Amino acid sequence: MRRIIITGFSGFVSRHFLNYLYDNKKEYQVLGADINEPKLDLEKYSDVLDISFKKCNMLDEEAVNEMVSEFAPDYVLHLAAFSSVAYSWEHPAECFNNNTKIFLNLTNAVRSLNKKCRILSVGSSEEYGNVSKDELPLRESMNLTPVSPYAVARVSQEMMSKVYVDSYDMDIVLTRSFNHMGPYQDERFVIPSFIRRILDVKEGGRESGIIETGDTTIIRDFVDVRDVVRAYYGLLMEGTPGEVYNICGGKGVALSEIISEIADIVGVDITGKVNPDYVRPDDNRLIIGSSDKIKNDIGWEATIPLRQTLSDMIEIMKNN
Repeated sequence: MRRIIITGFSGFVSRHFLNYLYDNKKEYQVLGADINEPKLDLEKYSDVLDISFKKCNMLDEEAVNEMVSEFAPDYVLHLAAFSSVAYSWEHPAECFNNNTKIFLNLTNAVRSLNKKCRILSVGSSEEYGNVSKDELPLRESMNLTPVSPYAVARVSQEMMSKVYVDSYDMDIVLTRSFNHMGPYQDERFVIPSFIRRILDVKEGGRESGIIETGDTTIIRDFVDVRDVVRAYYGLLMEGTPGEVYNICGGKGVALSEIISEIADIVGVDITGKVNPDYVRPDDNRLIIGSSDKIKNDIGWEATIPLRQTLSDMIEIMKNN
């Protein structure tokens, strides 16, 4: 049975990746690594997946070396990171040090295995920075001009990946994953936070309400997390070492449109009010990507419509 380590195991992306493996009868021995205990019942996957969990602080180089050496993975899905742009503005040094250090600890541990092991290094569309409308859609060959501490850390991770591929012949495939969302996403992130507050209006018996927001004119290319994990699996199996792949839907939508769509599904009228405290010092105004490369290389494209994603998120949040 093939072996895979999933870092950031207790996050919502890992949950959906496990669901993908289980639903498609992909038999693996899985080791989940995270500083936090997972909230999942891992036993429900046991007829397809052999899953174990190791509580691991990936800033601890010795602990990472021991984990990788003992498990000897064939694949690593590296999800562990501080993934909030807003948090990176509040704690830039912590975000940069954490995201780059845990990646270096992981890659060095894998390199010392002397065994073929593919790593999927997950990056972000935030790496592209601010671009003009005539430069869209964003393509992997474009220059990177990151405008947040989070994005700088992701670019560093990507550059280190390429150094390890070129210098040590490591098997690392890279992504620039665009904004993804879906059921069970933490309410600290923007779309779940909109849903929670709009549901509060509905559940409070009101037909309309006001929610405070940041700048809702910014445009993002949103992808359902269930499409994202399908791309991750495809790249682990078929991606080209050293290559970077956009994971995106190719369509842009303003945050204000997301709010209107959520309100329509829930059945209330919502007005957004900008709170200056929620506006970031600098933000990518317009992010729309091209998925041509990943489609051509492994045949992946996003398939789940935005309204279905939001409806599923709303339903889960109502029941939890």
